[in-house]
Amino acid sequence: MKTRSIWAGFSRISMAIMRIGLTGGIAAGKSTVAARFAELGAIVIDYDALAHRIVEPGGEAIAQIAQAFGPDALLPDGALNRSWMADHVFGAHAEPGARERLDAIEHPLVYQLAARQERSCSTSDIIVHDVPLLAEVIGSIPLSFDHIITVEAPVCMRIERMIEERGMSLEQAEGRIRHQSSEAERRAIANIVIDSAQPMSRMMAQVDEIYQRLLAQIHMPTHNQPIDKPL
Repeated sequence: MKTRSIWAGFSRISMAIMRIGLTGGIAAGKSTVAARFAELGAIVIDYDALAHRIVEPGGEAIAQIAQAFGPDALLPDGALNRSWMADHVFGAHAEPGARERLDAIEHPLVYQLAARQERSCSTSDIIVHDVPLLAEVIGSIPLSFDHIITVEAPVCMRIERMIEERGMSLEQAEGRIRHQSSEAERRAIANIVIDSAQPMSRMMAQVDEIYQRLLAQIHMPTHNQPIDKPL
């Protein structure tokens, strides 16, 4: 599974290492899968964590966001005003093109940090790029993947999780889902699908099996022979 490489910062890693793209809808269980991959020995590059880093006080994106969205986009301590931004980028007060403006600021900075983190990796056969919005950026993200995995669950289950576990209102939960790619779009770019609606023990067993098959594939004569979809 390859994407266009448009930035030299992501030079092709050694063929002895496999690069995996991991995605999934909000509250589908992707973070649980990523944590399991890390337990099994993979290096996980968390794009959400990188996105949070660049909007901390003094972060790389702060000045550009304030210039693009105005002083209300920041808290008194200089951090991103997440509530205000959520309302004005995803919510009822969002202006046309607001999300695109935010993405144009944040994405290049996140890619730079991810490239730096990947270049420092030398202890794992598998590097997992945990990219929540991979389907949205698949045509522009400046790296290629050997496989793409998506974690999926029914919309009703994801909304319930967001309300119960994240304290969102129904309107907020529905808005977050509406502003993401659809399950069909994520499945279209993936060659491995994990169903997180199944019992946790069964899902973890599936993740373990996928990881072992990926490791085995690294040492095959043909590095990127396909893994059947879904696994």
